[in-house]
Order: sequence, then structure tokens, then C-alpha cells
Amino acid sequence: MDEAAVADLIESELPDATAEVTTPRDPDDDKHYAVTVVSPAFEGETLVDQHQLVHDALGEHLTRDIHAIELETYTPDEYGG
Repeated sequence: MDEAAVADLIESELPDATAEVTTPRDPDDDKHYAVTVVSPAFEGETLVDQHQLVHDALGEHLTRDIHAIELETYTPDEYGG
């Protein structure tokens, strides 16, 4: 699973989300990602709940195709402001 596939999956599962995905440690390590997600779905949610929404969007890929993610989540106001 490459960065674009991870971003596409998150964006397809979370309403109006944008996801930026990189491989922070080694460009050839396609199982460890840094992910920044901006979505209005995070409004009023705790940080833990925001992260859970992303984990839910990734589903079984978190145990099969993705070893680890470094996750940052923002509402549009937080990210733009």
C-alpha cells in the first residue's frame, strides 16, 4: 500500500477530509507512514476520538498493510488558523 492509497482510503471514508501521507523514516518503508488529516468530522471530537475515526477509516489495513502511523488530526479551523 503506497502513500496515495492510504490518503485515498482516508479521504473516501471521512467526510470532506484531506489527507497528506508521507514515509518519514525511509522512503522504501511502505508500512510506516506519517499522516496529517484535516476534516470537519473532527469538530467537537476529542483527540482520541479523532484518531479513532482515522483508524476506523483504515480498518483492516492497519493490521495487514500498515505497520505504524504517526497521526496528526485537525479541524479545518485549526489547520487554517
